[in-house]
Amino acid sequence: MTGDKAPSVPGPRLHPSDAVAAIIVVPGQGYLLQLRDDRPDIFFPAHWGLFGGAIEPGESEEQALQRELAEEIGIELPPGVARYVTRIDFDWNRPGCGRTTRAFFEVTVPAERVQSLVLREGSDLEVFPPERIAALRVTPYDAFGLWLHMNRERII
Repeated sequence: MTGDKAPSVPGPRLHPSDAVAAIIVVPGQGYLLQLRDDRPDIFFPAHWGLFGGAIEPGESEEQALQRELAEEIGIELPPGVARYVTRIDFDWNRPGCGRTTRAFFEVTVPAERVQSLVLREGSDLEVFPPERIAALRVTPYDAFGLWLHMNRERII
């Protein structure tokens, strides 16, 4: 087997970058998730995930989060409202892409506001109670961020 090429999935090249993600809490109901588009040029197509995206050059994490939420669902997030939760660092050196980070922030959105959100990116949005999330097809990194948030009182 020495010299054999490892299996891989064909398709368009993917470009990892630093990113932010909003863990959107809808009090009394659960977490607001986005169903990602079913496109081969994005990570984890047709998976549920958190709203957010790439940090553009010159942006802070908070600025990127504000921009992404405005673009994706029309939420104008005032400065200082999002609460930092955690970050995951990725080492992409094997495919030659360096290192990236994904920062997670908690944002609270009232249930009545969810009804008026306009989805501008993705296929769908839905609020899920915590106990249903494990059964969904969720992007692995967002599943971990959500798990950490849901279990924050248990982790010491």
